[in-house]
Parts: sequence; structure tokens; C-alpha cells
Amino acid sequence: MTHMHSAVDPDLFHGWTVARSVSRALPVPVADHGGWRVDTNSPVEFRRYFFAAPSPEITALADSIVQPRIFLKLCATTQALGELTGPRWTLIPTGYWMTRDEAPIGPGIPPDGFILSQHRDGDVVSVTVHHEDGTLAASGYAAETAGVYAYDRIVTNPDFRRLGLARAVMAELAAARRSPDSRHVLVASQEGQPLYASMGWATVSPYATAVIESSGD
Repeated sequence: MTHMHSAVDPDLFHGWTVARSVSRALPVPVADHGGWRVDTNSPVEFRRYFFAAPSPEITALADSIVQPRIFLKLCATTQALGELTGPRWTLIPTGYWMTRDEAPIGPGIPPDGFILSQHRDGDVVSVTVHHEDGTLAASGYAAETAGVYAYDRIVTNPDFRRLGLARAVMAELAAARRSPDSRHVLVASQEGQPLYASMGWATVSPYATAVIESSGD
């Protein structure tokens, strides 16, 4: 099977799917329909497929799926994914698959009144920033495996935005990387992409999502 053109390195993409699963304590991705499948089996998601590039196999897979809570993720535009999946599928606003070289990402110290903490559990690092009153203000995770350092679930409490907390979390996570050869990778939301770009991250590809909504949605 020949993939259509994509700017995403398929080996790096596979490594990222593995690191993401490690970060979330999910099963290791397995090859399926030219991409990678993770059986998440959560209340909101039964299964997830990852694809580094558009492919006719995505259409074959989409046509075979009838149940909700199965997500298709593709490094392409929402329009491109919609053309492959058809009208039964709901398209979710596009994110962005991003990488970063070794350029500094800026200061990682939170402002006065905030406490930053780091915890490591095997290949997974978690960082939290709490306000001095105990409120969780920001947090994030990263996992390092298969030559990839994947940043995951970077979240800032809406009450504490525009204070540099996400930047502090990212800097702390970056400093925790063990191997200088591990590649930095993340998926950004539309809102987060400009922030990561300002920290030296490069957008490699849009990242589209499709799912069949349940009748109760």
C-alpha cells in the first residue's frame, strides 16, 4: 500500500504513538489498516486509530465501523479526513502535530505565589504548578520511549492563564528529558499552537479527528 504525501516522518509518528500510550498507561499501539490502533476502552473512547498520512485504507476502515466512540486521527486537514471518512463521521476541529529542535524554550520559573513540582514514574514525568492557596494552576506530562519525548495533556486552569505557567511546565518537562537524542513531539490545539510556536516549536502537519457520534450525543 502506498501512502499519499505527508510531511510527517512515519517512524517518528509511530514512536510518538508509543510514547503517548506510555504517558497515559494505555496499551502499546498495534499496526492496523496502514496506521496504528490503541484499544483505549474508556467510558468516552473505545478505540483510537492513528495515521501519519492519508490513505485509501482509512476509507475502508471508516466504512467498516458502525459503533460510536471510535476515533480516527490523521496528520492532514479536516477536509482531507472528511473526504476519506464520509458523512456518517463527525469532524472535530483540527489540531497540529508539532516538533521542536534544541533551541531554548525560555524561562521555566513560575511567577511569585506559585509552586512548581516534578514527579517521575519510570519513563513518565509529570509537572504541576499550584497557587499558594493550594489551587492547581497548571499541569503537564511527558513520556520518553522509542526515541521520542512526547509532551501530553498540558493544561492551564482558566483562572490562571497568561501568567507564563504553561511555559514553565513545558520548560520543566523539557529539562527532565534523559536522552539528548529523543525527539520532542506534541499535538497542539488551535488555541495552543501559537504559544508553542513562540517557544520554538514547528508545525509539521495539521492533525484531524473524526468520530461517529452516539445517538445520545
